[in-house]
Amino acid sequence: MSLQVLEVWRFPVKSLLGERLDAAEVGPQGVAGDRAWALFDAATGLGLTARRVPQLLFAAGRLRADGGVEVVLPDGTVTADEAVLSGWAGRPVALRPAAEVTGPRRYENPEDAEDEERGRWNPFSGADGAFHDNADARVTLVSTGTLGSWDRRRFRANLVLAGGGEDDLVGSRVRLGGAELDVVRSVPRCVMTTRPQAGGIARDTGVLKTIHRELGGALAVGALVARPGRVAVGDALVRI
Repeated sequence: MSLQVLEVWRFPVKSLLGERLDAAEVGPQGVAGDRAWALFDAATGLGLTARRVPQLLFAAGRLRADGGVEVVLPDGTVTADEAVLSGWAGRPVALRPAAEVTGPRRYENPEDAEDEERGRWNPFSGADGAFHDNADARVTLVSTGTLGSWDRRRFRANLVLAGGGEDDLVGSRVRLGGAELDVVRSVPRCVMTTRPQAGGIARDTGVLKTIHRELGGALAVGALVARPGRVAVGDALVRI
């Protein structure tokens, strides 16, 4: 197996578009700054994702030099003002850093991805710390071999790897640059993979159907950080 880092991504605000990097520090919470902030529905207290609010995929989050965050709206407005964000989202929202949110982080999944309008929405609890859905997938990796012709932006992986066969890494420890990762699981996929988003990505319900039919409902692998370090484009993956 030969895998090499092709792209490094962080997503500063959960469910918003992210930032492509040349390199990143990776620590216990994953890529530094990844999912470090989230938008919350001020009325329900639920965290917002593009499952429930698809328009989130037309805005982007980016980290500021001072450690804060700002949102780039589709019209080019750059803001962290909650009144402005609420007007755009069509509901009162709060922009919160993970460090200030205590207790369970609750999000929603549609019970029926084929009939979201009439179907139920089921709350679920996400991870502590950074706003990941799953506590055992702090860093996500996907290969070009698995992606095929699909646009890698649909799957929001932290590391896009040139090559193939990442599913065979589950249960292994790997080294990438200065970091070591324990690859824990395949990543189950949801309706977000079908959503349209900025950059010309159209709605495509066939993506999720194919993942369920051909890949058992999962695409990419999730890892925990065994040894913090720097990961950069060009780093080769080494199984330890």
